[in-house]
Amino acid sequence: MSYSVRYYCPHCGQVFEIERAGYLADKSVTPYPLIGWEYVSPGDSFESADGIQLVCGNSSTDKLSWTEMVMTADDIESPEIDSPCGKKFYLSFVRFEDGVEVEPRPDPETVELSDSQPSPDRSQNPGPGGPFGF
Repeated sequence: MSYSVRYYCPHCGQVFEIERAGYLADKSVTPYPLIGWEYVSPGDSFESADGIQLVCGNSSTDKLSWTEMVMTADDIESPEIDSPCGKKFYLSFVRFEDGVEVEPRPDPETVELSDSQPSPDRSQNPGPGGPFGF
C-alpha cells in the first residue's frame, strides 16, 4: 500500500510530498548524507534503497511533488533564503542489519593545525591565576 507523506527541506523549509510504501520507516531528513547509507534519485525505485537524495524544488516525478508551503520550524538552517533553495538534502530510511537497527556514524572531521598563527599575548589575558598567579 502506498501513502503520501510530507517532509520539508532542512535548508529553507520548502515542503514536498512523496508517495511511498507504508513499510518504509523514516530515519531523518538532513542536509548531509548519512555515512553508510546509499541514496537514489527520486525518479528511481527507492523501496530497496537506504534513502533518497533530493534537490530542493527539483525532480518532480510521479512519486514526488513540491508544494506551495514553506515550513518555519526551529531546525531550518536558513529560513531567510528563498524557497525552493535548490540545495541538496537527504531523506534517510531506517536500516537493519541482522535484525538490528543501524545507527548512523558521525562524519569524521579532519582538523588541521597550523604553525603560521602567532601565539596569544598572555599580558592581555594572563589566564586563570591572574597576572600574579593567584
